Amino acid sequence: MIVRGEQIRALREERGYTLQDLAKRANLSLSYLSEIERGSKRPSLKTIDKLAAALNVSKTQLVKGDVADTGLSMGDKIRLLRAEKNLSLQDLAQRAEISLSYLSEIERGAVFPALNTLKRIAEGLEVSVSSIMGQEGSLGHKLKALREEYGLTQAQLANLAGVTAGLIGQIEHGKVQPSLKTLEKLSEVMGVSPCYFIMEPGAVDQMLSLMNPELRELLMHPNVQAILNLVCNLNEKELQFILNFIQLFKRSEIS
Repeated sequence: MIVRGEQIRALREERGYTLQDLAKRANLSLSYLSEIERGSKRPSLKTIDKLAAALNVSKTQLVKGDVADTGLSMGDKIRLLRAEKNLSLQDLAQRAEISLSYLSEIERGAVFPALNTLKRIAEGLEVSVSSIMGQEGSLGHKLKALREEYGLTQAQLANLAGVTAGLIGQIEHGKVQPSLKTLEKLSEVMGVSPCYFIMEPGAVDQMLSLMNPELRELLMHPNVQAILNLVCNLNEKELQFILNFIQLFKRSEIS
């Protein structure tokens, strides 16, 4: 996380605090605080919490750039955005229609929420889903989240998908990228489309924003959604056949 060391120093001096004064107020060592101000140390969010409280400012004043670009974990981003909007854990939990304890676990990084839950949290914070998803939006994290949601161990999922438990572990840790065949097997077991794993966070929202209202309305029609779900499960040969058929249909001048 990139912290504004010069801002911390400016705020400290504005309040007439010495390095020792602020270090004592924030319960930090004098040398560590000095390194933070010089930009040679990257403190944790917990340390930023202490400094913000000691300086009586919002944590966002001490962090450079947009929260989405800070390199924080998803839980820390949610926590930082919640604090920026002056929302308590209970406030956000009510907005997202989840329990207080569950939201607390998400912020601590103890659990990874389902996509629908994440969408509700983003709506509660009035931000996009992509702004609070970093590496958690990767294929491996999505697979792990679904597996845990279904209560499966890596070995159980591997057995159902006909692959090794070691491969599941490597995929979840981002060490390997599965083949399309493996991805199709995993998608079938988990009851989702392969597209779920490969679409970037916010990609659908971005595409929809570029379309005119008529096209967006058409794409949201249940029949069109059903077709799109089928397309996502096609292999390359089947998809090419469909595309050739569409081209042939258009040339035939059938209305």
